[in-house]
Amino acid sequence: MAWKSRTRSLQVFDTELSADTVEWCPVPSSHDILACGTYQLQREGGEEDATPTRTGRLYLFEFKREGPMSPPLTELQRMDTAAILDLKWCHVPVSEKALLGMAAATGELQLYTLSGSQEGGRSLQALSSLEVGAERLALSLDWSTGRKDSSSDVRVVCSDSAGCVSVLSLAEGALMALSQWKAHDFEAWISAFSYWDTQLVYSGGDDCKLKGWDLRVGPSSPTFTSKRHSMGVCSIHSNPHREHILATGSYDEQILLWDGRNMRQPLSENHVGGGVWRLKWHPAHQHLLLAACMHNDFHILHCQQALEGSEGACPVVASYILHNSLAYGADWSNVSLEDPAPCSPPATEPKESRTESGGHLRIQYESPTASFDTSLEDDAGRYIPEGTAAPSPTPAAVSALNPDGDAPSMSCLLASCSFYDHMLHVWRWDWTPDEAQQES
Repeated sequence: MAWKSRTRSLQVFDTELSADTVEWCPVPSSHDILACGTYQLQREGGEEDATPTRTGRLYLFEFKREGPMSPPLTELQRMDTAAILDLKWCHVPVSEKALLGMAAATGELQLYTLSGSQEGGRSLQALSSLEVGAERLALSLDWSTGRKDSSSDVRVVCSDSAGCVSVLSLAEGALMALSQWKAHDFEAWISAFSYWDTQLVYSGGDDCKLKGWDLRVGPSSPTFTSKRHSMGVCSIHSNPHREHILATGSYDEQILLWDGRNMRQPLSENHVGGGVWRLKWHPAHQHLLLAACMHNDFHILHCQQALEGSEGACPVVASYILHNSLAYGADWSNVSLEDPAPCSPPATEPKESRTESGGHLRIQYESPTASFDTSLEDDAGRYIPEGTAAPSPTPAAVSALNPDGDAPSMSCLLASCSFYDHMLHVWRWDWTPDEAQQES
């Protein structure tokens, strides 16, 4: 059975400032809501020795599938803020509302509630904020609710530029610090909960170390320290479907998969050709891992064989490379795309005529917010530069997409953002059997 795996753009939005984080809302009533954060370093008067200021903007969007001539993303709100380093929605509603956390360059963790309805319009309202430390940047956050279990014990972990990790509780809508400790010698780029045992916290820093912490015994010493990454550790995500499974990424261009019961040796090592800034497990499919690889775009890895004990790297089954800058933020949506047919026709006419070569179709548009079908790629979902032939998918990629020999199809909605070109992309990944093979 041959397979088609294609990534195709639906919309591009100019964020005006450098975009570095994007998050779809996981709460069922608000799956169509998308948040995007930006970070801009500015110097007063443009002088080199001037004190820099960090500003940002928080965008809120709604995704709709209304008509072929309408861009699917509608801007609902924009707020000027301090520079934003990370955004994460709480996985479950709190007091019946979706809750968004923001890590800010002021050293604050800020919380917003999503108010309103689809009919009456929705917006973010400030709920609570807490400074995790003076003269530092809050760099990342994670919620303890990753398995989407309703719980009264909602906590947040946050890391910062002073190398500290903080754990906070949420009680009656207010943040309260529970503990803070020095975890790394330099910037603590990332912190995350084990979603299966939320007394366990992981952290990664610019000191090249990955560490584990047990909140029950206190932060006096880590449960483990791994130096397997050779550069700064900047991404960690616990798998919400498979207990003990952890994915980590680093500036060393490696994605490592781990079994938390044995942190001496990773299950899989995957070289992806760019510093791995963000990793996201798919919200429903336990083997799919999305990676934002800074200098090497966005990739989807299929990890089933590695998680079942097979040696070797996880195959890349699709890639999205239409950004022209640092690949920073990326996330899967819970929105269902039941129709895997080609995307809607473009909302604007092409700026240049279409050119087709080597299986790739490139289209340019006047408007940065146009809805469009950008590319036809090879069968493994890889971008084909103009003037080159389309290679066949690797056997590993085909096997990963079709491990049981059956013929499922699926379509996923994703969002990603890149830094210096100030762009937010909404795109889809279609994975289907080859039509010719089906007919035969």
